Amino acid sequence: MGSLSIWHWLIVLLIVVMVFGTKKLKNIGSDLGGAVKGFKDGMKEGSSTEEKPAGQVANAATDKATIDVEAKTKS
Repeated sequence: MGSLSIWHWLIVLLIVVMVFGTKKLKNIGSDLGGAVKGFKDGMKEGSSTEEKPAGQVANAATDKATIDVEAKTKS
C-alpha cells in the first residue's frame, strides 16, 4: 500500500499528457532545463568573483543611515 506500482505511474503520466498536451510539456521541460543551466552558470560566476571587504559593507550601512536622516529633516 505504501508504494505505487508501474501501472499507477503510467496512468498518472497518461492523465498529465491528456491534460497538458505534449507541446506544453516539451516547453516546460526546455524552460526548466534553461533555468537549471542558468543557475549553474551563476554559481560558477559567483564562486570566481571576489567578495566585498568588510569595510565596504560598513560604509553601506552608514550611507543608509545618512539617507534616513536627510529624509526626516526634509519632511
